[in-house]
Amino acid sequence: MYEFGRVTNKEEWDDLVLENNGHPLQLWGWGEAKAKSNWNVDRIVLKGIREKQIIFGAQILYRKVPFFNNKHLVYIPRGPFMSETEDQMELMDAFADYIYRKYKAIAIQIEPDLDRVDLSYNWSKIQSGSLMNQTLILDLGMSEKGLLSEMAKKTRQYIRKAEKNGVSIVRAKTSKDINACLDIYKDTAKRAGFKIHEDKYYHDIFKYLGEASPVYMAIYEGKPVAFLWLAISNYTAFELYGGVTSVGQKQKANYSLKWKAIATCKDWGIVRYDMNGLVSEGVSNFKEGFSNHVNMLAGTYEYGKGFSYLLFSKLFPLGKRLIKFVKLNKGSKVVAKKEIENKEEKPMSFSPEEQKMEQTVSDLEKTIDDRKTEEVEEIKDEAKTAIEKN
Repeated sequence: MYEFGRVTNKEEWDDLVLENNGHPLQLWGWGEAKAKSNWNVDRIVLKGIREKQIIFGAQILYRKVPFFNNKHLVYIPRGPFMSETEDQMELMDAFADYIYRKYKAIAIQIEPDLDRVDLSYNWSKIQSGSLMNQTLILDLGMSEKGLLSEMAKKTRQYIRKAEKNGVSIVRAKTSKDINACLDIYKDTAKRAGFKIHEDKYYHDIFKYLGEASPVYMAIYEGKPVAFLWLAISNYTAFELYGGVTSVGQKQKANYSLKWKAIATCKDWGIVRYDMNGLVSEGVSNFKEGFSNHVNMLAGTYEYGKGFSYLLFSKLFPLGKRLIKFVKLNKGSKVVAKKEIENKEEKPMSFSPEEQKMEQTVSDLEKTIDDRKTEEVEEIKDEAKTAIEKN
């Protein structure tokens, strides 16, 4: 009934994505950017044997899973995309079987840009996804007046306040602009306590997505004080990254910035604006101020079979926890070490406040070491239990 093929031409692939209202994370440029950060990428299509018409497509990311005999984890962010007239369940099973064999997959993970999916029992919903299914999506078919009316009163006030205070919005155009945004992002990440990639990762996205990845900066008194980074297709605008300085927060620059991005996407004829998840309380409260509803996408689904997959499905979530913990621990240790080094460079006479800080850093290092031991042992025990059960 179906035949599979690969698309190796950028223009041809992007045209397919856009014609089928695909997500910007399915665009060629996103795959190329991810290929620079330890992923392999391929673009797969299904054709009806009789009609020879493409009815299904997916940009797949895949990489080897350690200790599983060269098998791969295959990941499809906000995809696949397909014709609405086709049998979704049948297509997904045919696709999964093909990918499973061709790429020696131990597991196939999809995070479709849909409210619901019709899948067979071969697929399982999992909680350890990369993208959040709880998000906030604006209908850009509404008038600007309608969009503003659905905002919280405070949000509308803060948009006006930022404009009154002299905050202006410009589009980032150069690598220097991106570096200025990344300085803000690093500061935001440090204050909020989350980890970000190295600078090259973001420059690759800016390079390979090109016009499909507009970045906006809020300027106050001649300096960038906030930024918002999008990925866009003709159908969806998707927030990738954002940050704001303490000055920007005081001037409510992030409110004016987001409204500018929303209004611009509407002017471009984009249909929907996805704020990419509701996370921490502060960020969620900020985003929710721009509308009066919350959206729930289908979530993350996984396909796999056999004992290897059963073992992988138990150990992979534990492995992600371990990697996350080690990264956080490493970052905390570096901060503590830098604090100590800074103290050593100062004169030997310490104020009471400095002595208290040095003791705090010492206590912090000890706490980190204690937590590391407890957490690693806990994860080892869980992994051992999972293996024994299977």
